[in-house]
Amino acid sequence: MARTKREPQEILDEDHEQVLQRVCAIDVAKGFGQVCVRVPRADGRRASKVSAVDATTGEVLKLGETLLQQGVEMVTLESTSDYWRIFYYLLEACGLRVQLVNARDVKNVPGRPKSDTHDCVWLAKLTERGMLRPSFVPPAAQRVLRDYTRTRVDLTRDRTRHWQRLEKLLEDALIKVTTVASKISTVSVRDMIDALIRGERNPERLADLARGSMRDKRRDLVRALDGRFDTHHGELATILLGQIDSLTTEINRLTTRIDQLIGDLPAAEPPEHHTGQKLSEHPDTELAPTPPAALDRLAGIPGISLEAAQVILAEIGPDMSRFPTAQHLVSWARLSPQLKQSGTKRYGGKTSKGNPYLKGVLGNAAASASRTSTFLGERYRRIVKRRGKGKALVAVARSILVIVWHLLADPNAVYHDLGADYYTTRIDKERRQRHLIQQLEALGLQVTLTPAAA
Repeated sequence: MARTKREPQEILDEDHEQVLQRVCAIDVAKGFGQVCVRVPRADGRRASKVSAVDATTGEVLKLGETLLQQGVEMVTLESTSDYWRIFYYLLEACGLRVQLVNARDVKNVPGRPKSDTHDCVWLAKLTERGMLRPSFVPPAAQRVLRDYTRTRVDLTRDRTRHWQRLEKLLEDALIKVTTVASKISTVSVRDMIDALIRGERNPERLADLARGSMRDKRRDLVRALDGRFDTHHGELATILLGQIDSLTTEINRLTTRIDQLIGDLPAAEPPEHHTGQKLSEHPDTELAPTPPAALDRLAGIPGISLEAAQVILAEIGPDMSRFPTAQHLVSWARLSPQLKQSGTKRYGGKTSKGNPYLKGVLGNAAASASRTSTFLGERYRRIVKRRGKGKALVAVARSILVIVWHLLADPNAVYHDLGADYYTTRIDKERRQRHLIQQLEALGLQVTLTPAAA
């Protein structure tokens, strides 16, 4: 079959793909960095100067001054653990352009010798030819906020583990209170555990400590609290509850600090529209009333709580100029399948590993939204029938992130749910009817249509 002739496609270079004359690359280690500086010589040829610089503040600042004097246009760092931070932060503070690249993207070259010297020279050569895609490193204010939100997530996970250990301890003591209560962290269960620690063993008295709707389950509670809770269970439960209370105090303090930091985030420039016009300068939005803050607008999305909105802001930031379109943000978050094309064949790839904190909060939001009677909930229910739960959650998480981009890209935008009937109101009834008739006729059935009564 003859292949149709197509017009040549013009693909412009990105900003990071520009050819540079004076570059520097650093192969990062824990205690030092192997530095390669490539600059043109008087005879027109290019040369690499390699030296080792200790990973200390004083030495890195001296390196920054030297690179500024040499007119270096770009510094490339390899993302090795957290060791790159001292070089990135200090060289950026010196006024140099610094980019962080993933090590797996630059070292997979067969036949190239492997050493620190060869690595930094290879990084420098790739930098000057514009062949490296930099990683996203947020500005300083966002990095501080991200440290607080990530620490809160980690402490919350630790607290959950302690609750699980406490539940396991109760099971060992034959106390089955979690089969009656919805969660072990409820106030009623906490009062019962405190009473057990104080020496109370009577199930009737323990059941009397129930509050609210738990009082209606008194008979089940009496049966569940009849166990073998002894002294060593009380000692271990005291230790676990102490850890839980301590973590709760720290989490609350972090939440207060996060609220302050989010209020101090600088206003961001929205990305330019495809027509070259800022989204916030669209004529339809000039006379709009003052919208809520970005955090409140994000919390209006189904499945996203206020804490989840804080994590999202900390991970991607309010500045959407780094992500020109929603597809750029989705791709960076690794919520879109990889594109694999060879000839006329296209292969679907799996989503790769991205930002674990962002993907975690979006996954929880997607799971919560899937249980709602909203557009996102209906989207989940449509996809889960044919693609399974995992892919349906990823699809809903992707939709949430697209909504987040539009809310942050346009300060005047407010979320409006499309409704659970979005798909049914836009269905082509005649096409759907023909499709169902064809399916029935394929089974050997004759179809006669009769209009339904009004």
